Amino acid sequence: MDLTCEERLSDSPFIDRVWRSRSDQAGAFISMAESHCGIAVTRYQGKITLTVRGPETRATPAYCPEGAEFFGILFKHGAFIRLFPAQKVMDRRDVNLPGATGKSFWLHGSTWQFPSFDNAETFVDWLVRDDLLVYESVVETVLQDQPVAMSVRSVQRRFAQATGMTQSTLHQIQRARRALALLKQGVPILDVVHEAGYADQPHLTRSLKHLIGQTPAQIISEQRTTRLSLLFKTPVLV
Repeated sequence: MDLTCEERLSDSPFIDRVWRSRSDQAGAFISMAESHCGIAVTRYQGKITLTVRGPETRATPAYCPEGAEFFGILFKHGAFIRLFPAQKVMDRRDVNLPGATGKSFWLHGSTWQFPSFDNAETFVDWLVRDDLLVYESVVETVLQDQPVAMSVRSVQRRFAQATGMTQSTLHQIQRARRALALLKQGVPILDVVHEAGYADQPHLTRSLKHLIGQTPAQIISEQRTTRLSLLFKTPVLV
């Protein structure tokens, strides 16, 4: 019922994962919170569109048409397209880049071939080569709990500029998606509270309602009809 996808991890230092999906039926779904910047390519009714997407800090309603095909690249935390910083495109303020031909689009005054599931790394390498994809290394250093040779205020500022959010918010999103994966694997709610690091069950419920769009009981209910956005098979480790 939920929107699922084929995915693969990447050996690129700028890519978290690459995914593709197809909508076999039209309908509403919940777009869950997401901590990464990225791009998505949509093929629908003979038209191809490339969309620059930012992080999402809350769950929101969305709609998917029947017969659309999607492919996307999730950048690693700290990586983003320079012309579209995270704070500009986050929370569903997506930017559709203008098409040039049926196989290309405009970006920074030049035409680019639409990327594919198989050549995502090459496409990202071209973005880096042209200084269009930038990477803030402080983000990964902070997320790995490694020391940073700068003031706390400078770290916080650079982290927020690169990701559009605080470290705490990013962690909350990752933890909620981890909890969702556990629930869908059949782990009991009380065990999810412990394994995902929540204080208690009400804490878990509030977090998932805000970030996933449903409570734990709703997520595991056999009567649930509301679809959730892309569920990756590779679990998020917190």
